[in-house]
Amino acid sequence: MKHIVKFLSLCCILFAFSSQAELEIYKDYDLGTEIIVMTTVRIDPNMENVYLAGLRESWIKAVRLQKKLGYIKDWKIYGSELPQSGDFNMILMVIFENSSDLDPNKEKYNTFMKSWGKANQDNSREITKTYPNVRTLTGEYRLREIMFK
Repeated sequence: MKHIVKFLSLCCILFAFSSQAELEIYKDYDLGTEIIVMTTVRIDPNMENVYLAGLRESWIKAVRLQKKLGYIKDWKIYGSELPQSGDFNMILMVIFENSSDLDPNKEKYNTFMKSWGKANQDNSREITKTYPNVRTLTGEYRLREIMFK
């Protein structure tokens, strides 16, 4: 993960200084419509399985339901093979078809909450109370693909 961040940073620096001509959106590159919401997490040593068990009963249940309802395109979890290096060692991702899927929507909210149910809501609240004991959120990002022509 650390290497990916370093590589992306290096690419940004090289692009900023290596070209005198500026690129123009839609002429030189397009922007994708898909939106990825990415949360970076630093899990304490030897707590990965504890955190994943909590996610399984809260976050994973919620994103599976959101996908079933058609509110999200997909979701993913990535774990670092070098868990003690860098600022984070896990990434939680939610993929949306487009930015309008992120807009507030009372109907979608009510449908989700009805499907989610009080038991899941209560269970999720209890589980997430323990998260600060095993992890620290290190970043939240909203990403859109850049497609060069």
